Amino acid sequence: MTYMEKYQLWLKSQYVDEATKTELRNIKDEKDIEDRFYKDLEFGTGGLRGVIGAGSNRMNIYTVGKATQGLAQYLINNYHGDISVSIAYDSRNMSKEFAESAAAVLCGNGIKVNLFESLRPTPMLSYTVRHFGSKAGIVITASHNPKQYNGYKVYGEDGGQVTDMNATEILSCIQEVEEFENVKSIDIEDAKQKGILNIIGEEVDKAYIEKVKNLTIRKELVSSNAKNLKVIYTPIHGSGNVPVRRVLKELGYENVAVVKEQELPDGNFPTAPYPNPEEPKVFSIAMEMGKEMQPDIIFGTDPDCDRIGVVVKDSIGEFRVLTGNQTGVLLSHYIVSSLKETNKLPNNGALIKTIVTTEMVSKIAEEYNVKLINVLTGFKYIGEKIKEFEETKENTYLFGFEESFGYLAGDFVRDKDAVIAATLICEMALYYKEKGMSLYDALISLYEKYGYYKENLVSIELKGKEGQEKIAKALEVLRHSMKSNVNGVNIVKKMDYKLSIEKDLIKISENIIDLPKSNVLKFVLEDGSWFVVRPSGTEPKMKVYLACIGTSLNDVEEKMTVFTNNVMSIINNACEN
Repeated sequence: MTYMEKYQLWLKSQYVDEATKTELRNIKDEKDIEDRFYKDLEFGTGGLRGVIGAGSNRMNIYTVGKATQGLAQYLINNYHGDISVSIAYDSRNMSKEFAESAAAVLCGNGIKVNLFESLRPTPMLSYTVRHFGSKAGIVITASHNPKQYNGYKVYGEDGGQVTDMNATEILSCIQEVEEFENVKSIDIEDAKQKGILNIIGEEVDKAYIEKVKNLTIRKELVSSNAKNLKVIYTPIHGSGNVPVRRVLKELGYENVAVVKEQELPDGNFPTAPYPNPEEPKVFSIAMEMGKEMQPDIIFGTDPDCDRIGVVVKDSIGEFRVLTGNQTGVLLSHYIVSSLKETNKLPNNGALIKTIVTTEMVSKIAEEYNVKLINVLTGFKYIGEKIKEFEETKENTYLFGFEESFGYLAGDFVRDKDAVIAATLICEMALYYKEKGMSLYDALISLYEKYGYYKENLVSIELKGKEGQEKIAKALEVLRHSMKSNVNGVNIVKKMDYKLSIEKDLIKISENIIDLPKSNVLKFVLEDGSWFVVRPSGTEPKMKVYLACIGTSLNDVEEKMTVFTNNVMSIINNACEN
């Protein structure tokens, strides 16, 4: 079916409401019609994500309904007896409507639903799946994307995002839902009356908060001194405002100031068009507040409160947003060293990171005799490892993180969790404050001990059908025609995660990569620098991750500038071929 045929089908369908048809009739640019209908919104390993609007390649109640009907059929195919699904949603535009639409379809298929009474963080959904013994979970969020986006993430019964095999099976069920009339639905109020829609709130909140508080390592330090830590927090118009402030208050952190302009939920993100804590601009108001308040730490959580960004004062008194790698290294070291000091470090402890995350943490793992495990990009793979540890008992999970501001301690949540991270970051800042050090001082001490590591990320935006084709073509060029050096520095290893092959270019040998297949390439150079190229799983971008090691802050900065320029020249040529 062509995109114009799909377009006409929506206009003629009795199942499509008049407001949607009016939006479609008002489109003047045929290119816009093509982009909305040239494909169905893709259900990847994490679910759906796209621009809100009418069309098969957009987020709307029809694409949500179709995905949910497919999920319902998958659950019916795989489970017997009572089946329940837990659903949460964040502050984005249409999040509540999409959550209720998904609930109505599941209930229409005879599946019980636990739906939160109001917005909640994504990690709370992960916890809730396990709390109720649900067979799946759904959270409506587009994480840190701009306001025009929303998304639909699916979780398995272990509380982790569904990974490749299950996602493929769910996708197959979704593809069988060819017509709008195949989507079974029931009125929300009828579902409540029949007892198959359960509205949840404080009972789950309280249980979750207690588990977060129990992750405190130095309990005496916190109970005695939490009131001494000065914090500025911004929820960036998202779902973290209530749970983050609640857990910190219950732990005794009395001096927590909230950025009023960003406190309340607002899907238009008026003060942060790109509501991502990786973006320093989202902290502008907080840093202005900080000039007067002089806090020990500033941090902010993204709209669905699974990512957290940290701001500290550097050696000259300027506010600086830490990178995800820097915060991850600080937390890894703090958690492992504190467990060691308090005689709680298990013999089989393990840290987990993604293949695009800093190698500096390997030095920490080596010093404390802790295993370090690398997984593909995406926190779902860290969650998958936690499940594996639970089943095999081979390792004890200590901490996991990815460079994109996602962190997790504990195993009762199986996704990155900014509520948990906020409590540990405050504890860590308090620990160093009692030693007369800032978090920046602590970071510099780790650099002096382990080496000056620096990472960089360059995103190349390539929108639409043509953009996707260009990304795929560029990766094939790099896969088969990459030269043997970068500005005279030899490439010593090439990892092709699509072919599952690691090539040692010095020993001329090959090893199998024991990870799921993914269209990702990694090149390691003889000076310890490396770069990774992959398509984004959630945005129309190709991402290039780069890393260097230096002998000082200035040295590694200079090396990164040169390395980035050289690598991007190679990447840009590949895009143009």
